[in-house]
Amino acid sequence: MEHSVKHESRARLTKDGIRIYNDADFAGMRAAGKLAAEILDAMAPLVFPGQTTGEIDRVITEMVDDAGAKSATIGYKGYKHASCISVNHVVCHGIPGDKVLKDGDILNIDVTVIVDGWFGDTSRMYVAGKLPRKAERLIQVTHDALMLGIEAAKPGNTFGDIGHAIQGFVESHRMSVVRDFCGHGLGRVFHAPPNVLHYGRPGTGAVLQPGMIFTIEPMVNLGRPETKTLADDWTAVTRDKSLSAQFEHSVGVTESGVEIFTPSPTGKFHPTF
Repeated sequence: MEHSVKHESRARLTKDGIRIYNDADFAGMRAAGKLAAEILDAMAPLVFPGQTTGEIDRVITEMVDDAGAKSATIGYKGYKHASCISVNHVVCHGIPGDKVLKDGDILNIDVTVIVDGWFGDTSRMYVAGKLPRKAERLIQVTHDALMLGIEAAKPGNTFGDIGHAIQGFVESHRMSVVRDFCGHGLGRVFHAPPNVLHYGRPGTGAVLQPGMIFTIEPMVNLGRPETKTLADDWTAVTRDKSLSAQFEHSVGVTESGVEIFTPSPTGKFHPTF
């Protein structure tokens, strides 16, 4: 579902159809990103063996409402929840419900909020109970791959440079990057150009310019990269049932580099905080 763009700022488009935003727009993205990150910070104590993903989503919904914001996902293409919660071999778009977390489960919680028309989109990993060693390795590689992708997001580089930084690092650890899903342009709409691929060749794709706003959100599998979507039309899982992890930030390209709009206010972005 495309969200209304009638309040879109007077921003220009590049030849690739990518919107260039201004300083006031960046301030709007900061506010939206801050709320999304605060909500994810508050989820840390709620993730434990015996907890249900539905209860976590209920609290997220409440927090969005209490902040006077809106959930971008409730009503999006018929989706009914304020978060996606993807456990173990679920790659993304896991639907919250009666699933009870077990000791050693890893999960990604993904939240997008709308604050004054601006979309804040972020996700991070959590663990219920004790973190198994192979899951810890996967989470670390995924986190570091995101940060390397963000480092490559500077003026004059290309989107291929971002994808290459992520893919090269992940594959050097004998893990694989999911190709069926990608990051996306963001702002006053949920999804806009460009598609931000998490693999690619250096020097390919659109050139990054100050004012571009998008998500980087690599999904990394311990096994092969292939995914399949379940009968609910949302839940994507690894075909080989291997564990999957994901981290996501919303970012904006600046004159000198990149700004992260969704940093954790209390340093809880990584589950081993």
